[in-house]
Parts: sequence; C-alpha cells; structure tokens
Amino acid sequence: MSARSASSGTLAEPQVRAMFDRIAGVYDLLNTVMSAGLHHGWRRRAADLADAPVGGRVVDVATGTGDLAFELAGRVGPTGEVIGADFSEQMLQIARRKLPAGMPVRFEQANALALPYENGSFDVATVGFGIRNFSDLRGGLLEMARVVRPGGRVVILEMTTPQRPPLSWFFSLWFDHIVPVLGRFAGDPEAYTYLPSSVRRFPGPRELAATMSACGLGEIRYLVTAGGIIAMHVGTVVG
Repeated sequence: MSARSASSGTLAEPQVRAMFDRIAGVYDLLNTVMSAGLHHGWRRRAADLADAPVGGRVVDVATGTGDLAFELAGRVGPTGEVIGADFSEQMLQIARRKLPAGMPVRFEQANALALPYENGSFDVATVGFGIRNFSDLRGGLLEMARVVRPGGRVVILEMTTPQRPPLSWFFSLWFDHIVPVLGRFAGDPEAYTYLPSSVRRFPGPRELAATMSACGLGEIRYLVTAGGIIAMHVGTVVG
C-alpha cells in the first residue's frame, strides 16, 4: 500500500491509525496548548449547531478522546445516547477513562469509511477535527449521511487556513514552526509535522460545503470563526 492516498494526498489509513495510537497520551494536553484552551468552546458551539433532540441518538465519528461526544451527551440528556466511534483504540481507551459515571456515551472502535450502523439509525452525526484525516472525504461524508435519518443533521468542526494577514502570518509561524517543535517535545515530531500539512491540503469552507452538497446533503450552511482558523458546517439529510 502506498504511504499516501493517491486521491487525497493524506497518509494511508494504517499510518494515520498508528500515529494517533502513538500520540494518544499527549493529545489532550497538546490540543489545549495549541488552541490556548479554546478548543472546548469550539466543541460546545458545534454541539449547539447539531441541535440533537433530547432523548435522541448521536454518533460522533473520529471521536478521539471523546470531548465532543461529552458535549453532545449534555444535549441528548440521560434518555438519549451518544456513540463515539474511532479507529484508534488507544484514543478510545483514554476517552473511556475520562467518561463520567452515568453519562449516556458509549465508545466503539469503528472505521469512519465503513460505519457498522444501520441506515437512518441516528438523529445526528458529527465529526470534530477528524475529517481532514479521512483517506476518502466523499466516502466518509456519504457514510455519515447514510446513518442519519432524513431530516437529521451532519455537523463538521474543522480547522481551516486563514487567508488574510495578519492572522495568516501568525498561522504560518505557529503551524509551520512552533507546532513541529511541540511535537519534538512530545516525542513524535512526525505527527505534529503532519498536522499543519493536513490542514493546508484540506478543502476550504466553500469547497467543503460543495462536497457536502454533492454527497446529497441539503440546507448546508457554514460559519468561520476564531479569526478564520475554525470552520463549522451543518447539512441536513434529505429524505
């Protein structure tokens, strides 16, 4: 298998899984450092956009260590259910250790490109800071849409590259120089060199919205926040 996907330029799936298994222990700490602690607020806002019903079912794809799943659990309440799915078992182990007692969240190992769930079995599907790692963006979006009922939502929270200075200059300095240094301190420079490159090659907000539309989602809207660093997309599954 090629080290990179010919279609998207991303690392091959086994390499991405191995990378996230390696960095699982430092993932939460470095997220906090790299975002100055703002990532929790971004996840809260994405959970608001998901508008999951009380008592509803939600799947959080590429859930990582579970922070977005925890936010979503607060929306569905004790009668609802959130499934956090990820292909990295090491990340899931940390998510399970963080899981508060009684919270309606279950973590399962699953591939985002072949979700083991029935058609229309969820009210909402979300992905936070994970979709840029899909080796097949269209395939992943189709899977998320497939498992959501008609009228339900697909929500994407992802980093994007700011286009205007001075933030574009700071972004370049931070991601091209400082983040790889943080990776060396964390003991995995390859992973934190991959991070900025994965953001840069990912489609911009308008292009991602077009891809969502091409996958059959409707009522698509998006917002760009944090000075152009964060994009949130919402689409509705058409019946």
